[in-house]
Parts: sequence; C-alpha cells; structure tokens
Amino acid sequence: MSERIPVNPDVLRWARETSGYSIEDVVDKIKRIHVTVEVVQDWENGNASPSYPQLEKLAYEIFKRPLALFFFPEPPEEETPRQSFRTLPQEEINLLKPKLLYLIRKAMVFRENLKELYDYVNPARKKICTDFEVKSSDSVSDVTKEVRKYLGVSPDEQYALESYEDAFKYWRNLLEEHGIFIFKDAFEDDEFSGFCLYDDEFPIIYINNSQAKSRQIFTLFHELAHLLFRTGGVDLRHDDFVRRMRGVNKRIEVFCNEFAGELLVPSEDVQKDLRNKSIDDDLLSVIAKKYSVSREVILRKCFDLGYVNQAFYNANVREWETERSGYGSSGSGGNYYWTQKAYLGEHYIEAAFSKYYQGVISKSQLSDYLGMKEANVLKFEDHLLRGADV
Repeated sequence: MSERIPVNPDVLRWARETSGYSIEDVVDKIKRIHVTVEVVQDWENGNASPSYPQLEKLAYEIFKRPLALFFFPEPPEEETPRQSFRTLPQEEINLLKPKLLYLIRKAMVFRENLKELYDYVNPARKKICTDFEVKSSDSVSDVTKEVRKYLGVSPDEQYALESYEDAFKYWRNLLEEHGIFIFKDAFEDDEFSGFCLYDDEFPIIYINNSQAKSRQIFTLFHELAHLLFRTGGVDLRHDDFVRRMRGVNKRIEVFCNEFAGELLVPSEDVQKDLRNKSIDDDLLSVIAKKYSVSREVILRKCFDLGYVNQAFYNANVREWETERSGYGSSGSGGNYYWTQKAYLGEHYIEAAFSKYYQGVISKSQLSDYLGMKEANVLKFEDHLLRGADV
C-alpha cells in the first residue's frame, strides 16, 4: 500500500469547497482508485490521509491547486466570488460550476502576473477605468457617446469591419490599448458568456470562447460597463436573475446590458436603418451584420425604440433559442498554439516574452506565465513568429 501523506485536512476541505465540488463529486472523479465517501470524509476530518498518487490527482486534476498548498498550516486567504461580484445575487454565485470557479481563480493569477510583468504599472497611455466612473442614475446614451468618443470610434470605422472575427479583434485591441486586459477560454457552460475582475491598475475581462463572436463582442462591453462601476461582474445568457434583483444592483445590471447594446448600436444611427422598413428576420440579419452584433441585440433595440411589440420580440427570441439549441458548442478546437494566442492575447504574450529576453525571468517562469509546459514554449514562439492571424 502507498504511504499516506500527512496533508492538512482543513486545506483539503477548503480546496474542495472553493472548487465547487461535493464529497460525492470527488468520489465520482477518483472512483478508479477505490475511494468512498467515508474515505474522503476521513481525510477531511483528519482521521486518515490520501496516498501520494491520490493527492496528486486531487491537487492537479480535480481541485487544480499547487501540491504544496495541501501542507500549509491553514487555508490561504483568497478573494471569493462574493467579494469579486458584489452585484450578483448569492443564489447565482451558488450556481457557479467548478470550471467557472477555476477560471475565476485563473483570472486572479493573470492579474498578479500582469503586476509582475509590468512592474505594477499599467502600460496604457490612457486608462478608461481610471478616466471614467459611472453611476446607475447616469444616462446610458450620454455615457456611451462619451465612451465612443474617448475610444475614438467612428460609425464608418465600425461599418468597415468585414466579419465578426475582425470586429472582436478590433474591439479587443481597442480596449487593451486603453488599459483593460482581455483573456479567453472555453467555459464549458453556455449559460455564462464572460466575467470581469476589477482592479485599480489591471482590470480584466474574461470571455467564453465557446460562444459566437457576436455574443463575445456584446460581453466585452457588458463587462466594460461593470468595470466602469468599479466592480467585477458576470454576463449570463439568461436574464431571469435580473428580474429577481432589487435596488441598485438591479439598476447596475440593467445599465450594463443597455450600455453594451447602445455602445455597439447607437439608437440615433440604427433608426436610420429601421425607418419605413418592415421588421423581419432578413432585415434584422442585415443590420446585425452591419454593426457586427447578434440579431438579438438588434431585435432588443427595435423593441426598446417601439418598432416591434412584446409578442413579436418574445416569439423571435424563442425561435432563435430553439435554433441555437440544435447546435453544439464551438469549443476551442483548431491548432493548440493559435488557440493559446487567442486565449492569452498579444499584449500579455508580448510582455511575458519581453521579460524572458531581457533575462528578468527564466524559461521555466515564462512557461508558468503562459500556462504551458516548458517544452512547448519555443514551439509556441515559433508559431507566433510565423505571423498567422487568429
């Protein structure tokens, strides 16, 4: 029998709970090595300890935590989802799945990495989260006009974007030039489109790469609005939770949705496209393509402006939801290195390699920053030097 490892049972329990797993979940994931609910309970009560192979599986594959953590004298202090997402109802926080909880922790690591890579100073010349702060009582239209002006966006420049892919890259680069760092991943949960973590110096937006680019674009600006409120936020596909919210938190969430829709599709502009037109799926698709947004965004705009009634709006939303349910998630797919480039973003990658070639960090440290095996780092660089677009 393998030697038992004297781990800290309090840390073991903390790691499981903060990862969003029940004891039954843990048993299900490691059942191939003959573990029962009673065994895990004994581990967490300090009456027994896992073997080294079991601990490795718990740490690396299930809880996704450093192995050394389980020997700490007490659980480390860590920002909780409740602290990160102050406006999100507790019942929604309770529904966050393990993969999303892991990505939130990963985003926190990226935030610390950015501080180290940039010597704790955001390199952007203009920082939108410093220069703007909004209140839920502000006019959405006025705020979006000021933000578009601040970002230097013109309607003609937006219309010239030839694809949703081009549009996402354009908006991502623009926001990163103004002090926001954007990461992506496959969330494995279509209910969550993205989230953001506020920080005075290094605010982060994290996007679900499994969703359509049009939705990713909307999420960028939903999360930007949260950051302008100086708080973290989560973008969910459904809005049932908004109806259950009360007070200022509800006003903030409504503001964020309206902000994203108005910034991407200014009401003054889109009314020229709608005037004296019959609203049907073809027209909605044409206008959606023009602004590089989804049909849902244009339909919502039509409803808010009084061009369609509630029944028309609801019928189309239900139809499109049915269509979407017939397609699987796109996932990450493709070439691993191009995927990592898309996930990490050019600004972050450039900062990491710059520190490496300056001799400030080792190759091992570089691999940690990039989140890949050391053996893959130079292969990754080779793919980047080829200059392929992702």
